[in-house]
Amino acid sequence: MRYRTLGGTGVQVSSLCLGAMMFGKWGNPDHDDSIALIRTALDAGVNIVDTADVYSDGESETIVGKAIAGRRDEVVLATKVSSPMGPGINERGASRRWIVQACEASLRRLGTDHIDLYQVHRPDPHADLDETLGALSDLVRAGKIRYAGSSTFAASTIVEAQWTAERRQRERFVCEQPPYSLLTRGIETDVLPTCEAHRMGVLAWSPLAGGWLSGRWRRGAADPSSHRTGTMPFRTTTAHYDLDVPANQAKLDAATELAGIADEAGLTLVQLALAFVTTHPAVTAAIIGPRTAEHLRGQLDAADVELEPAVLDRIDRVVAPGVDLNPDDTRYNAALLADPARRRRVVGAR
Repeated sequence: MRYRTLGGTGVQVSSLCLGAMMFGKWGNPDHDDSIALIRTALDAGVNIVDTADVYSDGESETIVGKAIAGRRDEVVLATKVSSPMGPGINERGASRRWIVQACEASLRRLGTDHIDLYQVHRPDPHADLDETLGALSDLVRAGKIRYAGSSTFAASTIVEAQWTAERRQRERFVCEQPPYSLLTRGIETDVLPTCEAHRMGVLAWSPLAGGWLSGRWRRGAADPSSHRTGTMPFRTTTAHYDLDVPANQAKLDAATELAGIADEAGLTLVQLALAFVTTHPAVTAAIIGPRTAEHLRGQLDAADVELEPAVLDRIDRVVAPGVDLNPDDTRYNAALLADPARRRRVVGAR
């Protein structure tokens, strides 16, 4: 396992980050099985675990807390805030009121007295950035969080947050968590250079493009349905997987070509996809989201893979730098934040 510095913090994290979205009712409801999987990842050298309060409505945080009990000091623990956690109009967002309340609830579920990286899950258009950063700064001073970060922020918002922190003497975001994969390369044009300029770490989510790069999605294969199609709250799932959408046909063609490149390089498509993400100099770690031990083993095998320049050149000919084959894959549906009833319909929760 390789380790890298998380932005300018000095904290060393593994190049693969264990994402916990699939632990609980959204993925694997067996707590003991999920706990064993988390501990297997830790034993393999993974030292950063990323979850969120909204994942399985808090169940993921509870599972993670059980898994790291007795090993807390080994783990760089990351979670997120701002997604709807109930029907109340103020049970979401990035206001001071909700951030403080949500942080206390996450601490209880995680069974710890501090969170290493507390991230704003999505931008809140209703909350001033100074309000958000002020609340996070107070949590740092209280010892309840160590660092603050953002997730799926536009480059312009990342810059605005850095300027606000400097001018108002707030704790700054030390890390951004954007979507990035072989099929979604749009952040190469702005977000990644912006993070480098501000010495921010980058934890890339969905490096397997929501299952498109798992190896099952290719021309001539059986119906490439994904377990996640009915469980992911931050996508319009029909648009993401519908093969009648031309952009998804382009993704299928690309996945087939990329699988061929992987075969010729002596790699699985999963290994190629994860190595591609971690090869970018701005990326600190790729977030893997296994649901089973088999998934985990296949993803851990990518930890030490280094891609030759010739392989990277071939990838660029399939998906050009800075291109998202389906732009909808990187868009957060803000209506889900504003309407918890719609979120319940999408994820089947509550």
